[in-house]
Amino acid sequence: MSAPDFSSASWRKSTRSNAANACVEVASSADGIAGVRDSKERGCGAILAFNRRQWAVFVADLKSGDLDFR
Repeated sequence: MSAPDFSSASWRKSTRSNAANACVEVASSADGIAGVRDSKERGCGAILAFNRRQWAVFVADLKSGDLDFR
């Protein structure tokens, strides 16, 4: 499996981002892979990649409160 291409992706900042620049951005690659990155690392940082099913499960868990980040 080759790495997804996010070079022309339209990145969106999370609505939960705060003024202290603790932000994440998400985008979709041309082949439907969801990417997540730190907004401070634009273009040079790591991108976490999720297939459609993984992304749907992750978002559902976030919305339900099943993930505890403390």
